[in-house]
Amino acid sequence: QVQLVESGGGLVQAGGSLRLSCAASGRSLMNNFMAWFRQVPGKEREFLASISWSGRSTDYADSVKGRFIISRNNIENTLFLLMNFLQPEDTAVYYCAAISALWAVPGRGQNEYDLWGQGTQVTVSS
Repeated sequence: QVQLVESGGGLVQAGGSLRLSCAASGRSLMNNFMAWFRQVPGKEREFLASISWSGRSTDYADSVKGRFIISRNNIENTLFLLMNFLQPEDTAVYYCAAISALWAVPGRGQNEYDLWGQGTQVTVSS
């Protein structure tokens, strides 16, 4: 059984940076697409970024393009999200996700990902 565990969230001032990590256990996800989403209360979970199994292909939502960088370390079975120039509107619970099917290429919909972490809170103060 695959488990995803996020870490690195916290409180940061506007303009600051945070790096989120998502450690996978149970099996290697080196052949699986992975992604980051976020959610605020009362809203749908929002796609932020995805990365291919090799790391060569990435996709970003317009809301974070140029500020956030997704990366992965397949040896450590870990996904990262470096978040720069954080703003109060970035406040949310951040989730990592993976698609369990090998070499599948998902779109941006949350329903396309079937492995999820428990989430980590990011709060940006003004």
